[in-house]
Amino acid sequence: MNRLLKPILAAAALGLTAGLAQAEMLATTATDITVYSGPGSEYPAVGIATRGSSGALDGCLQGENWCRIDVNGMRGWVYAEQLMMDYNGAPVAVEQHRSDLSVPVVSYEQTGSIATPAPGDELIGRVEDGAIIAPPAEVRTYIDTTPVATVPYDGDLVVGTTLPNGITVAQVPNYRYSYVRLNDRPVLVDPQTRRVVYVYE
Repeated sequence: MNRLLKPILAAAALGLTAGLAQAEMLATTATDITVYSGPGSEYPAVGIATRGSSGALDGCLQGENWCRIDVNGMRGWVYAEQLMMDYNGAPVAVEQHRSDLSVPVVSYEQTGSIATPAPGDELIGRVEDGAIIAPPAEVRTYIDTTPVATVPYDGDLVVGTTLPNGITVAQVPNYRYSYVRLNDRPVLVDPQTRRVVYVYE
């Protein structure tokens, strides 16, 4: 009886809706990818998983392209097109072969505890003072292709600085932070607190 109960309890702890055989699916990153604390680029970034990193895939959201994974010591969400798995001896994209690979379905509600760090999950959660974010490459691409006029700034241009209300920031589509160009340098800003969260080189 104990031999039957142990794997069942382990699967329940993971919050998966799939069978026990799917609990340890392995996926590999196809490129350097950003790991987010929720299923979308608007959530805080946990960090970067470098190309070729292997991780344990929990599953993906139903009808969406976001999957939850444990990779390089980080637990969070990545885009399914950036994950590869072995299928009949060949690497295939998870997004295009979810049914073939029998990828489990998970829901963000069931894994909502990700937003509140638990012991061992310190990297996952909201970006607070002193935390480091890793903006995805597409944010820089948007900034470069949608330029705004540079604003002269006499204060310290460092993470944690709070910008005065007179400086207008521009929204980045589908991303949590806004941006502004100060002294000809792109800067990411939390639009709620006006706090500088990232300064591009």
